[in-house]
Amino acid sequence: MKFISIKALLLVAIAVAPVTAFSNETAATAAVQQVVQYTDPFKMMEVVADKTFKRIAHDQQIISDNKEHLRLIVNEELVPYIDSRYAALTVIGRTVNLKELPREEFDAFVAAFQDYMVASYAGALTYYSDQKVIIQPARPPENQSIMTIKTRVIDPGKPDITIDFKLRRNRGSDYWLVYDMVAEGISLLDSKRAELSNLIRQQGVARVTELLLEKAKDPIQVPE
Repeated sequence: MKFISIKALLLVAIAVAPVTAFSNETAATAAVQQVVQYTDPFKMMEVVADKTFKRIAHDQQIISDNKEHLRLIVNEELVPYIDSRYAALTVIGRTVNLKELPREEFDAFVAAFQDYMVASYAGALTYYSDQKVIIQPARPPENQSIMTIKTRVIDPGKPDITIDFKLRRNRGSDYWLVYDMVAEGISLLDSKRAELSNLIRQQGVARVTELLLEKAKDPIQVPE
């Protein structure tokens, strides 16, 4: 078992059941190729978390003066390892006919959804402590594209928190991306899908894209 900072818990994306329409393996692979690639998902989580929070520590004065700097850190350090496109597909799910949804409209939704989540992650990074996380190594499943990394958050004097990270790899790729976090049985992806699916069904993808863009512009807030 390996200990890393609780800050690694911010390495989460969101996505869910496989959806094939509009999946863009080439685009996703190109995004991964722009950063260091990891065939070992456990190493990926450890390294990316370490880089992210060393940078936060180094930039504390900047962050103190302007919390929006956290948004830049999330975009540069975390987003390359999050499968935002797959997440967006999952959130849209079966609320619309993907075959009839224009590609440009879907791409706009993906970008807006990612910005919306970046703001959420940046807010979560406004404060943290030095709890430890036990990552329980497991062999990535052969010939499968989905795996789970189980963790426990250790906080002295408090009950342990169980958190599962879900990862996937694109067809023909050896590299893994985070797509969901399940904390104490609650999926981050499922909660976002519940929040947005009815809006998409009632108002359409284009309108929800506009709403997400508006939400993403809100100042970074410390979570209550």
